[in-house]
Amino acid sequence: MKEIVRVELGARAYDIVIATGILAEAGREIALPKSGRPQLVITDETVAAAHLEKLASALGRPIDPVIFPAGEATKNWCSLETLVERILAAGVERGDAVIAFGGGVIGDLTGFAAAVARRGCEFVQIPTTLLAQVDSSVGGKTAINAAAGKNLVGAFHQPSRVLIDPELLDTLGPREMRAGYAEVVKYGLLGDAAFFAWCEANGTALLAGDRAAQVHAIAHSCRMKAAIVAEDERETSGRRALLNLGHTFGHAFEAETGFSDRLLHGEGVAMGMVMAFAFSAHRGLCSAEDAARAEAHLAASGLPVSPAGFGFNVEALVHHMQQDKKAAGGTTPFVLARAIGDAYLDKTVALADVATFLASRL
Repeated sequence: MKEIVRVELGARAYDIVIATGILAEAGREIALPKSGRPQLVITDETVAAAHLEKLASALGRPIDPVIFPAGEATKNWCSLETLVERILAAGVERGDAVIAFGGGVIGDLTGFAAAVARRGCEFVQIPTTLLAQVDSSVGGKTAINAAAGKNLVGAFHQPSRVLIDPELLDTLGPREMRAGYAEVVKYGLLGDAAFFAWCEANGTALLAGDRAAQVHAIAHSCRMKAAIVAEDERETSGRRALLNLGHTFGHAFEAETGFSDRLLHGEGVAMGMVMAFAFSAHRGLCSAEDAARAEAHLAASGLPVSPAGFGFNVEALVHHMQQDKKAAGGTTPFVLARAIGDAYLDKTVALADVATFLASRL
C-alpha cells in the first residue's frame, strides 16, 4: 500500500511518498544526477551501518557517502562547513539533488547545506526515524544549533521529494521510537482531538511494531503538517507556529542538557507539551482534566513528563526561552492550549510568570 501526500507550494510543491519497502525503489523514485557522477548521500554512522548498502543497491549507481557521527551534537558550524565543501567538491549542480538519509539531525543539516551551496541546490529526504518521518523531513525548516540555542541558524528550503519507508523503523531502539512518537501525539494535541484519542487507543501497538498503525500515524501526521505548511510556509501568519507546541519549553530543556543523549529531542518535546498544557491550565485556559489526560498518555508511552530531577535552573531555562528563534518585540510567544486539539499562539506571556510556574515544577 502506497500513500502519497502532496505539499502544495506552487512551483515548489512536492510529494511525500509513504510505502513499506519504498527504499528498494529509490532508484526509480529519485531523479539521479544526469552527469552520471556518484550520488552524494549524507548520513550518520548508525544509519550507514544499518542501511547504506541497501540504499546504494536501490540507487543502482555508485554513491559518494558523507558520514557524520550520530547525535544532536552534529548539528554545528563545523559539520555545516564540512558538508558544504563536500557538496562543492563533488560538483553538485543546482539541478542535482543530494540525499539526506537519516533522522532529524541529518535532514536539518543536509537541508541547510543544500540551501546555501551554490545559492541553493535540491535535496531529497529519506528519513530513518519516526520523528523525522512525521515531522522534521517535511516542511523545509533546516537549521543547525548555536551556542545560544537550538535551530537558531538556518533557512527555509523545501526538499524536492520525501520517501518514507516504515521498514526503516525496525532497527530503531525503543527509546528512539518513543521520542518520535511524541511528535505523533503532538498533532492530536495541537489540532485533532479525534487523532489524539486514536493515539490513546493505538499508541502501544504502534510502538510495538504494528505496521498498519505506523503507516496510519505517519500518513495522518504528514497530511496535517503538509496542510499547515501550505497555508503558512514561513510562519508569518502564526498558523505554522502551532507545530511548535511543547518546543519552547522543550528546546530550553535540551539546551540545558547540552543537546546530548541525556534528553532526546522528542523527549524534550514530550516534557514541553506537558508543561504547555499544565501552564495553560495554571492560567485558566484549559481544564486540568485535559492537561492530566495529555500527561497521562505521554507517561504511559514511556516518555519523560516532568523536568524535576534533571537539576535544571529556572533562570537558565528562561534565558534560553529569551533566545528562542520565534522571539519578537522583546517577547517570547508560547503555543498554549484551550483544550486537547485546540492549540493557539499566545504572544502575551510574561516570562516572569513562566519562571514562577517552572519553579513549582522543578
